[in-house]
Amino acid sequence: MPTGRVRSFDPVIWPDSRVLVLGTVPSPKSRENQINYGNPRNRFWPVLAALWDEQDPKTNEGRYDLLRRHRVALWDVLESCDIAGASDASITNPKPNDIARVLREAPIGAVFTTGATATRLYRKLCEPACSMPCTGLPSTSPANAAWSLPRLVEAYRPIREAADLD
Repeated sequence: MPTGRVRSFDPVIWPDSRVLVLGTVPSPKSRENQINYGNPRNRFWPVLAALWDEQDPKTNEGRYDLLRRHRVALWDVLESCDIAGASDASITNPKPNDIARVLREAPIGAVFTTGATATRLYRKLCEPACSMPCTGLPSTSPANAAWSLPRLVEAYRPIREAADLD
């Protein structure tokens, strides 16, 4: 699979967002569908919906509404990188997003990263600049078949707990 330069989407954030969830960088399917975690086989949206006992939103509008109602901001650790397909292991030349900018836009109390690569890159490239530690969560990618949907929902429960804090 050819390597190419990939850029993240703009952050999805509201003035009352309490939680920031960060992936690594949009996959080819996500770019095609114009939303993070846009691969229909990715379990991110079913997991997030299950946290609040809701139906899995099937449209981008429904997904944004889910995030807004539950005060969850969404972005990527990387602003851009070179990557072969969707293989995080192939990432080279990573350029981090300005996470501190998002932290200034809303009362974010917790940052979560999805997958080992997002966690590693956040801790190396972003945390020193923004001084906000992250909680690493397992990947919801279909490649992470070892994690069942119920197990992922349980692992992601801290997102709901942080978002529901007042």
